[in-house]
Amino acid sequence: MNKKIDVSIVVVTYNSFDTIKECIDSIEKTVKKNSFEIVVVDNNSSDGSAEGIKYYVSSIKYENVRIIPNKKNIGFSKANNQGVKISQKSRYVLFLNPDAIVYENTIDGMVDFMNKTPNAGAATCFIELKNGRLDDSCHRGFPTPWRSLCYFMGLSKFFPKSKFFAGYNMTYLGLNKTHEIDALGGSFMLIRREIGKRLGWWDEDFFFYGEDIDFCFRIKEIGYKIYFVPEYKALHYKGVSSGIKKVSESISKATKETKLFATKHRFNAMRIFYKKHYEKKYPKIVTWLVYGAIWAKEHL
Repeated sequence: MNKKIDVSIVVVTYNSFDTIKECIDSIEKTVKKNSFEIVVVDNNSSDGSAEGIKYYVSSIKYENVRIIPNKKNIGFSKANNQGVKISQKSRYVLFLNPDAIVYENTIDGMVDFMNKTPNAGAATCFIELKNGRLDDSCHRGFPTPWRSLCYFMGLSKFFPKSKFFAGYNMTYLGLNKTHEIDALGGSFMLIRREIGKRLGWWDEDFFFYGEDIDFCFRIKEIGYKIYFVPEYKALHYKGVSSGIKKVSESISKATKETKLFATKHRFNAMRIFYKKHYEKKYPKIVTWLVYGAIWAKEHL
């Protein structure tokens, strides 16, 4: 299909059949001003997600949803790229997690924001957890060695209003007004198609975790900004597929093997990001300390 639409919504799912249904429903019921499509890429779920979603959207008669079933888990980045490749020629692409639920006017409002903000390469809304608090993954600074040290030592929590100590999650910035951030989360990432295409989309070296920070880093490298727009909201159950987040452990069906797999790739992503963006910028002693800290965090 080559029809020009406003936004292509790409959702990568893995063993999240229950939440992906709610996710799709929320999109279909709330997007009213913009034309859209939904591309679901299933990474070889063992819970029957691909077949279940296909049957569900057919029974509900959602005609703008396509399901791409993979025969193996190819990772988050590669699956997102796969979804983009078969999507229509939209102005924007929204990458949305299968355990994210959008509210009334969220997608329409965010598209309107991008239309009015030409220097915005990508943007996210206020992503709230079930307890109503901000999902801090949607409001981040780039993980420099100093910021990471402050975060893991607890200094950022002790001095949340300090730009010097709280750069990891940029908690010194107010959450009530739109402002620029370093990085948003892949749970809700609205990006201009032309920019994603220019950058080659997601870096497939990142299998799971870290790819969203890398994407934002590259967007800012070419001169565009990343925005946090709290006027609009979405709910994120968070970690349903991986099973390693306490906030969603009660609803996650992830096996022990899946949790170990996700944890391994989480720490591997830290190494990939540092090597790609920071290793040549810092003295060898800093690099040695960073890799040592990652190893310790992973094994101790």
